[in-house]
Amino acid sequence: MRYVIAIAEEKNFTRAAERCFVVQSSLSHQLKALERELGVALFARSSRRVELTAAGEAFLVQARASLDAAERAASEAAAANGQIRGSLTVGVIPTVTTIDVPAALGRFHRAHPAVRIRLRGGGSDEFIAAIGAGSMDVAVLGLPDSTRPTGVDTRVLARERLVAVVSAAHPLAGRRRVRLEDLGDEVFVDFPEGTPGRIPSDLAFHAAGVRRDVAFEFMSTDLMLDLVRQGLVVALLSPAVIPGDSDDLRTISLTAGPTRIEYLAWSSFNPTPAAQAFLDSLPTPPHE
Repeated sequence: MRYVIAIAEEKNFTRAAERCFVVQSSLSHQLKALERELGVALFARSSRRVELTAAGEAFLVQARASLDAAERAASEAAAANGQIRGSLTVGVIPTVTTIDVPAALGRFHRAHPAVRIRLRGGGSDEFIAAIGAGSMDVAVLGLPDSTRPTGVDTRVLARERLVAVVSAAHPLAGRRRVRLEDLGDEVFVDFPEGTPGRIPSDLAFHAAGVRRDVAFEFMSTDLMLDLVRQGLVVALLSPAVIPGDSDDLRTISLTAGPTRIEYLAWSSFNPTPAAQAFLDSLPTPPHE
């Protein structure tokens, strides 16, 4: 099953063999033996392409589920003996501010070296779906204060009010506070429309009756700040993601500005021993 999964994901026998630490001839032989046993071809292959057949697609779903179940069984047995094994998949939004993720993962790795750690970047919606589907264990989410995550267990890490970020040469750079109405003529950079990172700002401007021009859309806050430095745009971001030693950026407080909540999320149904150990290793916010 591991070989089938590797071939399906790599779409290449050579890379799949390298990933599984076997020679290609052995991998091909095992696949052919499995196909003979099943009586179906799992892959359509030529000298240039490798693709799953319809039978292969059906087999892959159950193969992944079976492999996950086997890994879970092994990790549960080890946990019963005081050992944490298995895998830990963590999702992190671009604007995470409350957890030093590399440091947290480093501590966890030193405490539980047998756990394979995976780190994924992306958006809150996809993380919630991944946790629900069982393909992710823990994630840091950023959501509007009007939206509560559903289908997952959560812990509030922080509540933040976003600030306007402008270049040092911007006409508003000397202001300590502005209204959203004062930004109506500006060009903005923000997260893609409809994403949780964007929604708090859209809601705030809508409530203020102000239309804004979002000409640049990215998931990277570093790129957003670089555009601000060039005087191209204004951004609305958490104060914690803005470098404190930056001479070419200015932050401005917003009257009735957007707010967001940062959450830690995990499966509400039977988290793995590795996931539970990672959650237990994280400090509890002071307000809890």
